[in-house]
Amino acid sequence: MPPPLPVTFAAGSAGPWHIERLSRVAGPGLPAATHLAMTDLPGASWRLRGVVSHPRYSTAAELKTLAGVQAGLGRPEATCAALIPIRKSEAWWSMAQDERRAVFEDRSRHIALSMKYLPAIARRLHHARDLGEPFDFLTWFEFAPEHEAAFDDLLGELRASPEWTYVEREVEIRVRRID
Repeated sequence: MPPPLPVTFAAGSAGPWHIERLSRVAGPGLPAATHLAMTDLPGASWRLRGVVSHPRYSTAAELKTLAGVQAGLGRPEATCAALIPIRKSEAWWSMAQDERRAVFEDRSRHIALSMKYLPAIARRLHHARDLGEPFDFLTWFEFAPEHEAAFDDLLGELRASPEWTYVEREVEIRVRRID
C-alpha cells in the first residue's frame, strides 16, 4: 500500500481551476473565492486539508471491480470538477465500523450506485476528520462537460440515500479547468 498522500485544497484569486459555483448544501458554507488549487496558496480565502489513505468501507471484491472501471484523475477531457466537503454527525461516528458500512453500502448502496457513473466520473476521497479539519471527507470529482448531467444525477441519488441523513455540513464547489 502506498504511503498516505496529503492534499491541500486552497481557494483564492489564483489557481488552475475557476470556481463557477460555491453552494452551501447543509450547515455553514465557505467564504467566496474565484479560483481553486490543489496546493497551498499564499493569501488563500480558505484551505481544506485531507489525506488519501487506505480504503475504509470497501470490500476486496468492490475494490477489484472499481480498479477495473474507474478512470484516473487529470484526463485532458475532464475540464469540469467538483469538490464536495462533508461532515457527518456524531451519530454516524458513534456507530461501529460494521454499522457504518451497513448504512453506507447495505442500505444506501453508495458504491453500487456510483459504479454506473464510472468511468465518466473520476473521483478521489480525502479523509480529513483525524486532521482536525472542519470537514470529515473531501471528495474530488472530475468529468468532461458532456457528463455534467450524469454527475448531477449521481449527487441527487447519493443525497437521497439513508447515508445522507448523517450529513450535517456539506458544501458543493463546482470548478472548470483554466487552459
